[in-house]
This record gives sequence, C-alpha cells and structure tokens, in this order.
Amino acid sequence: MSRPLVVALAGNPNSGKTSLFNALTGARQHVGNYPGVTVEKREGQCRHGDRDITIVDLPGAYSLTAYSPEELAARHFLIEERPDVVVDVVDASNLERNLYLAVQLMELGLPLVLAFNMSDRAKARGLEFDLPQLSELLGAPIVPTIGHQGKGLRELLGVIETVADRPEVRPPHRFEYDPELNDAVDALEERLRGRPELTGRYGARWLALKLMENDAEVCKLVDDPVLKDEVRRRAEEIEKIRGMPPEHLIADHRYGFISGACQEAVRAGVEARHTMSDRIDSVVTNRVLGLPVFLGLMYAVFLLTFTLGEPPMHWIETGVEWLGARVSALWPPGSESPLRSLLADGIIAGVGGVLVFLPNILLLFLAIAFLEDTGYMARAAFLMDRLMHKIGLHGKSFIPMLIGFGCTVPGVLATRVLETRRDRLTTMLVLPLMSCGARLPIYMLIIPAFFPPHWRAPILWIIYLIGIGLAIGLARLLRGTLFRGDSMPFVMELPPYHMPTWRGMLLHMWKRGGLYLRKAGTLILGISIVMWALTSYPKLDRFPEGLSEEARQAEALAHTAAGRIGHAIEPALRPLGFDWRIGTAMIGAFAAKEVFVAQLGIVYAVGSDEEAAEPLRAMLARQYTPLTGLCIMLFMLIAMPCMATFAVVRRESGSWKWAVLQSGSLTILAYLITGLVYQGGRLLGLGL
Repeated sequence: MSRPLVVALAGNPNSGKTSLFNALTGARQHVGNYPGVTVEKREGQCRHGDRDITIVDLPGAYSLTAYSPEELAARHFLIEERPDVVVDVVDASNLERNLYLAVQLMELGLPLVLAFNMSDRAKARGLEFDLPQLSELLGAPIVPTIGHQGKGLRELLGVIETVADRPEVRPPHRFEYDPELNDAVDALEERLRGRPELTGRYGARWLALKLMENDAEVCKLVDDPVLKDEVRRRAEEIEKIRGMPPEHLIADHRYGFISGACQEAVRAGVEARHTMSDRIDSVVTNRVLGLPVFLGLMYAVFLLTFTLGEPPMHWIETGVEWLGARVSALWPPGSESPLRSLLADGIIAGVGGVLVFLPNILLLFLAIAFLEDTGYMARAAFLMDRLMHKIGLHGKSFIPMLIGFGCTVPGVLATRVLETRRDRLTTMLVLPLMSCGARLPIYMLIIPAFFPPHWRAPILWIIYLIGIGLAIGLARLLRGTLFRGDSMPFVMELPPYHMPTWRGMLLHMWKRGGLYLRKAGTLILGISIVMWALTSYPKLDRFPEGLSEEARQAEALAHTAAGRIGHAIEPALRPLGFDWRIGTAMIGAFAAKEVFVAQLGIVYAVGSDEEAAEPLRAMLARQYTPLTGLCIMLFMLIAMPCMATFAVVRRESGSWKWAVLQSGSLTILAYLITGLVYQGGRLLGLGL
C-alpha cells in the first residue's frame, strides 16, 4: 500500500476552492480552528487507487504576506506542516490576479500543482491556454477542472500522486529584481545564513524577501537590531532611487513575471491588473506595431544623444585644446622636451580625445535608464524574445544582449541565467556584435566628421541595427551547426509602467558613466602613454633636402615604432580603405575599443603646434572620405572584442578554444564585410 499523502488546497477567495474540496472529499470532512487563531480549518479524506489522501482546505488568501489572520494561518500551515503537495486553485477566467499566489508558492519551493478551475467560464470568455507551455513557464503541472461539476478530479488526483512521488526536488524560484533590490536581498540572504534556526524552516532568500517587504511576522522573528537597521537603511535607499518602497517593487516584478507568462501562453485577452499598462502594451507589444515602435524609440534616443550632446562636447573639446596649448606654453616655442610632448601630445591628446564624448555617453545612458525604469525595456525584451525563439535561441538570451549594449563583459557574465551550455555559448559568441558603450566614442568621432547633422542619428541607428542583424544571423548559423538543439521556454517579465524618479535615472546613468571615466583615468591613460612612446621613438634626426614641414612630420612619424608597425600592416588594410595611421590606432583597440579614439588623437597630435590645435574630427574629414569613415565604424563594430571580453569568455566557456574562435571569426567577418562595403562603394562611385 502506498504511503498516505497530505495535500493542501490553496487559492484566492471565490476561486472555486471550496467546491473543489467538497467534490474531492464528499461527506468525509470535518471543521475546526487553527491553533491560536479563530480561523476555520477544514480537512477531508479521499482515496485514489490504494492511497489515502488527506486534503486540507486552507483559508482563502490573495498572497502569502501576512496581512490577515487567514493569510497568516495559510502561510503557517504551508511552512510548518510542509504538506506533500500544494494544489493552488486558480480561477482560470481571472488568471493574472490568481497567479500571484502561485508565484509566491514557487518562491517557497513547495511541490506545486495548479488547478485551473472554472475552465468553463474561461472558455466562455474566449480564453485559450497553451497549457504545456504555461506549465513549463510556471514550473508546475496544470490540470483544468470544473469544481462544481466534479470535472477533472481524477486527472488532478493522478497528477498529485505523480508530483508527490517524484524524486527530484524543485528549488525555490529565484526572481531577478532591480539591481538595488537584488543587492539588498543578496546581502540579507548572506547575513541570514548564519541563523540556521530560521533558515532551516523558511530559507534564507525567502526571509530576506519578506524583510524587504516589511512583513510584520517575519520582522518579529528576526531579533537582530543590526540586521533590522540594515533592512531599514536599504529600504529607504531603494525608495529614494526608485520612487516606491521595496514591497511595491517586488509585487511589480511578480506581476511582471505573470504578465509575461500570459503573453506567451494565453491566446485571448487576459483580464488585467493594470489597465493603463495593458492599453499601452496593446501598441508597444503588438506583433505588427511593436517592432516599429521600438526602432522609432531607439532612433529618438540617438537623435537626443547627438542634439543635446553637441554643445557640451564642443565645450570639452575646446577645454582640451586650451589645456594642451597651456601645457605646451610652459616650454619655449619649438622645444623638443620629451616631457612637454608626453603631457600635451600623449596624455592630454589621448585621454582628452576620449573624454570629449562623455556628454553623449551620459545622455545615452540617461535615455536607456528612463526606458528601463518606466518598464518599456522589458517590452523590448519581450518583442525580441519572440525573435529569439525563431532563430533557435533561448528567450533569456536577450537579457545578456541587452546588457551588452552597455558593456560586453557583464553581458557575458549574464549568460549564466541560461540553462544549457549550447545556449550559453551561442549567446556568448555573438554578444560582441551588440554595440557596447566603448564603441560609442568611435561613432561620435566618425559620424560628425563625415556626415551632415540630419544624417547623424540615422547613421548611428543603422550601425546599431547592423550589429543586431549580424548577431541574429550568426546565432542562427551557430544553432544550425555547432549547437543544435531545441530552445527552452522562458517568461519575460512585463512590469506595469510607472514614472521613474530623477534620482534613480541619474544614479543609473552615473554608475555606467563612472565606469567610462575610470577606464579613461586608468587603462586608457596607460595605453596613451605607451602609444605616445611608440609614436615618438625612435626619432629621425636627418631629413631629405627640400621637404615641406608637413612631409618632414610624416617622415618622422613613419620612422617611429608605431609608424613601422602601421606601414607593415598597411597592405592588408588597403582593401578596406585604411592607411597606416588607422591601422596603428586599431592595434591598441584590442585593449579597449575607446583607445582607438585616443590613439588617433595621439597619431595626429604628433606634429606642429598649429596642427595639434586643429580638432581631430576636422583632420579626419580632411584626410579621408565618408566611405572610409563608414568602413572604420563597421570594422570596429564587428572585429575582435577587447581583451577584457576575451578573458571573460575564456573563463565562462571554460576553454581557450571558444575565446580564440570568437576573436578570430569576428575579425575575419569584419574584414570581409568591410572590404565588400568599401570596394562596392568605390565601384558605385560613393564616398570619392
């Protein structure tokens, strides 16, 4: 005889839970009170095959947060008694509201079965469910039932037995929240691991979440004043940044998870918790309108970046030129002092050439922070999730790709959320094609130098789209060759829209911009000094007779170590429209993409004082054609990633092979595409 089971029936009030309980137990039930509270406790017996099943009808509850005696009694039973299976009775005609309790049961890690009750009413309202997909997304089997008619009971009992007898234990579901909230929960979870008397029953993460939700009962359990002070401090900080307390943020993310699951697996309109959000979503996530809206918003972001960023960029550019001139003036005119050259031509020209584009980068990050904090970027991810499925990638792959627009390194680290190695490797290998923030200074240098104002935003928009398109195509190729296999389903959270706070947006902008500044003050500074040395030594003491000053400078630069390297690789670069100067600047871009701008600044600053005072963009426009400018951007978009990305891909993939394959194949692809564009442009008479 099989062991008896204890099954808890949970669900919202008016979900049909009592009807289902009565249908399962019939007259074999009794009523009492839960210990310590005047809340009715109903238990009943039923038999399935040779197994006795005790069914406990928990009080109706909308959530597991202890706002009422009924919710407290239900939560206490689930945590303390640990039933063999929890059946969450869901009103299928009011799905999004009812699934909120299911999400909290998932966070507890309890063996869960979802009974989609009132399925006849849902059908009458025109709702159609893809139950296998929805079951996979929610991590629990789903059984349609009609409690008052007794339909689906046998199937429900069979699934209960299967879940109770399966050997594997599903871990608690871990939702990802806003960065500040994630940091707070992770820190509290780590602190709580030292309290086994609490975590043994509740789990450290669940307790941390409840503390951030300001759950009264859990706050009573934790008697550590230092920990409570940390909770209060972090909650206040989150509310200042996000404009709402942590408990509201947590609820929004849970509803976002539910909304994303329903968008994936429900065929008709689902009754919404956030009416305004759904009205907006009817446009921005529409299968026809959604992508044009996304592309239009990205175009608006790039237009904003150029329009508002132009004046402060000129101010910084003027300041850098003034500072270089003032430093040079400390030495007599015509002085050959190495220190003067290092400061003016190396450090100021190199680092200053990168800092010029800080306003554009801050504006881009501010716009992205606004779209993220309003909830729109989750919709963009949802739109791309559909495309991810079509090209054979996991829906979660768009999350690292989205992060990759800021920096490829954390994007590679974010591939850890993917369940299979083939999904991780595919996403990892195509990530550098997302235009990271380090490439933006290159675009900001090249585009204004070669294209009129009304073409600047469209060109930047096109460059970003080229990267996305190449990533999609390459991912499709990899999934059809090296990494064959089916992609797993995924829930893309769709949180309700809300207006972000200026404090939150500025903080997110500054965190990302600060990384750029730190890189300018460390890595780029160091490489600028090295590059200055390479472009300054060895010096040429004698020049042929009759050379102009400009020719003498070109001869002197060609004689240096950097000039010799540039001339050595120039034959290979000529089919792309590049000369030795561009090739020289590209060498250091392996360290960091922004270094390309710094190195160009140094290459062109090594000359006369008059020439050094001319803005770098003006010198490039005088030296090259718009076609060459376009090819520079294409090559720097596609070619090998920076050394930090190379290192993290090697670590995350566990093999040098994948890091070398990525760098080599992307560089070859960059060479082929750039060569085709340049040679094709020349044949068509473009850019000449």
